[in-house]
Amino acid sequence: MRAMCCYDLHSHSTASDGTLSPTALLEKAGAAGLDVLALTDHDTLEGIAEARQAAAELELELIPGVEISVTWKAMTLHVLGLNVDTDNQALLAGLQELRVTRDQRARQMGHKLAKAGIPDALEGACRHARGKVLSRTHFAHFLIETGRAASMRGVFRNFLVKGKPGYVRGEWASLEQALGWICDAGGLPVIAHPARYCLTRSKLRMLAGEFRESGGVGLEVVSGSHNKDETLHMAAVSREHDLFASCGSDYHGPEKPWAELGKLRGFPEGCTPIWHADAWPVATAT
Repeated sequence: MRAMCCYDLHSHSTASDGTLSPTALLEKAGAAGLDVLALTDHDTLEGIAEARQAAAELELELIPGVEISVTWKAMTLHVLGLNVDTDNQALLAGLQELRVTRDQRARQMGHKLAKAGIPDALEGACRHARGKVLSRTHFAHFLIETGRAASMRGVFRNFLVKGKPGYVRGEWASLEQALGWICDAGGLPVIAHPARYCLTRSKLRMLAGEFRESGGVGLEVVSGSHNKDETLHMAAVSREHDLFASCGSDYHGPEKPWAELGKLRGFPEGCTPIWHADAWPVATAT
């Protein structure tokens, strides 16, 4: 594998379920030696303005982005929108709809956990949310805080996945809607951490094909949650479907040391980095 430039195109702040403020996130990115960071909070652009100010002071290139929740074939996927126009009304309206859906899901999760003997979970999750997005991660922080689990992985395994007491299925944007919002905002749509969905090879090919046909341009080949074999597999998928290769740690904060800023594998041979796309900002297309 050949070395990459210092890009990380998938990260989160306190605007969604990260634990660092946008400013602190950019400072950490600079200390990690990154040249380019995309802030891609879940279903919100709230942290971008603060991140832009911090990036200018640090002389670090910020790519404004978002990670959109999508329902495809009755399962939840995430699609990144990179280099989006943060004032685009279609995108802003779509993200607002998703946040309403998130709030509805959170109330249902709180109700189900209360029935399982865990009171005040919604209020506890809200205490951990510093932005407008309320996520399963905030419930996880509450459950750890109250001694119901020792780790994030333990919370999700025992409380928040299908068949467990706090699980509520989300109904998100369609793939076509999400890509429409991103493209309308001039952004580049990228499938986030594709190996995490545990798709069969045939279903992954189906997803990549539909994604490409709907205007998608990139696949997150290198991810903080991909191992070496998964990276090689996703590189092959990106080549097969003529998708640009993207890379991102999916950094949420120091509590998840397996996804660290500035510590990503290089792209496998034959990948075309997404910063070579025509719509990529000229200043960072190196």
